[in-house]
Amino acid sequence: MPNRPYDLPRMSSLVSFEAAARNSSFKLAATELNVTPAAVSHQIKALERELQCSLFNRFHRGVELTESGAYLLVALQRGFEGINDAFEQLRAQHGRSSVTIRSSTAVSSLWLTPRLAHFWKSYEHISVAQIVSDTEKAAGDCDLSLHYADMSRDSGHCRALFRDRIMALCSPRFASRHRISSVADIAEVPLIHLDSLETGGTDWQVWAQALGYSGPLKSAHRVNNYVIALQAAQDDMGAVLGWEGLTADLVASGKLVRLLPDTISAPLEFYVKLHNRSSDRAQLVFDWLAGGHQEMR
Repeated sequence: MPNRPYDLPRMSSLVSFEAAARNSSFKLAATELNVTPAAVSHQIKALERELQCSLFNRFHRGVELTESGAYLLVALQRGFEGINDAFEQLRAQHGRSSVTIRSSTAVSSLWLTPRLAHFWKSYEHISVAQIVSDTEKAAGDCDLSLHYADMSRDSGHCRALFRDRIMALCSPRFASRHRISSVADIAEVPLIHLDSLETGGTDWQVWAQALGYSGPLKSAHRVNNYVIALQAAQDDMGAVLGWEGLTADLVASGKLVRLLPDTISAPLEFYVKLHNRSSDRAQLVFDWLAGGHQEMR
C-alpha cells in the first residue's frame, strides 16, 4: 500500500524532524519529545531515506539544516499554522451557538436585518447574531462580515452581493418645494453631506462631477452616519445621496423620492466574506445571503 501524507510513521518522523530543526539539536528535541536522542536520530534517518536527501549537516556539537531540510521545515511550519487556525476556529465555534455577522449600521438596518427576517422563516433553528460597527476594526471575531469595498483586493473567501447605483434622494415635500430639472440645479438646494467611510469616497462633489457639474455646492448638514443622513432627508432637511440597494425600501414606500432621474454607478461593490469556514451553519448563511438576496431586490 503506498505511503500517504498522514501515515503515522511518517507523522512521527516529521514531528521529530521539526523539533530537531527548531532546536538545532537532536538531544534537545529528544528532551522536548520525552524520547531518547537515538530515537530522534532514527526517525530522521528514516525520513532522509524516504526523501533520498540529507536534511541535516551533522557536527560534533549539533546539527544544521541543509537546503532541503530548510525547505521541508518551512512547509511544515505552514501546515502547523493551518492546523492551529483550524483549532482556533473550532474552539470559537464551540463557544458560540449563533452565526455572527459583522456589518455597518447602515447595511445592518437597511439591507441585512430585513433579509434575516426572511431567512428565519426557512431556517428558524439557526440563530444569527449581528455585530454592528462603523469602525475599521478587523472582522476576525465573527463568522461573516459585509463590506462595501473592492472585493478583488480582498484575499478572503468572498461573494458579491450587488453593485449599486447612486442617486439624489429627498422627501416628497422637499421635491415639490425645489423644482430641480438638471444636475446644475443641485447647487441651489441644501444638501446633506456624509462624513463616513461608508461612502467609499463618493460624496456630492464626486457625484455631481460624474454627471458633468463641477461648480460649488451647498452644505446644509453634515453627519457621520448614513442612517441619520437618510432620516434627515425624510425630515425635509435636504437632499441625500442614495445607494439604490440600501434605500430601495424607503423609495418603494414613498418616504424618499428621486430628486433627479440621473444616477451614477457605485465605484465599489457590496460583498459578504466568510471567516469561519469550519462551520456548516456559517456556510449556509453565507450561501443564502449571496444567492437568496436576489429574490428580494
